Amino acid sequence: MEVLVIVVHVVAALGIIGLVLLQHGKGADMGAAFGGGSSGSLFGSSGSANFLSRITSVLATLFFLTSLGLTWFSAHRGEQKGVMSAPSAVTLPVTAPAVDQAPVSKGDAADSKVNEIPK
Repeated sequence: MEVLVIVVHVVAALGIIGLVLLQHGKGADMGAAFGGGSSGSLFGSSGSANFLSRITSVLATLFFLTSLGLTWFSAHRGEQKGVMSAPSAVTLPVTAPAVDQAPVSKGDAADSKVNEIPK
């Protein structure tokens, strides 16, 4: 069920993006007065704006509802995977330093190429 809601959520988001890009702004009406040709569209001169805005509002409502649904699925999950979840009972092993390694003297560290700055 959660996968279905995710798919519908993504499709609604892509649909909103596409429909918003298809719609023209209020400044585009002046261009239509000088031969823009918007009156010969499939929905008439103002029908496309009403149709596209209605479909956009339906998809926005669907996007909002799927967002709430995904939030509900996330809240009612059996295991918590969030940053603020309770610490688990897993303990990390403590490793002791190796005994057979000799300590590094100051002279050895100064002579090594680890402290050298590359050019």
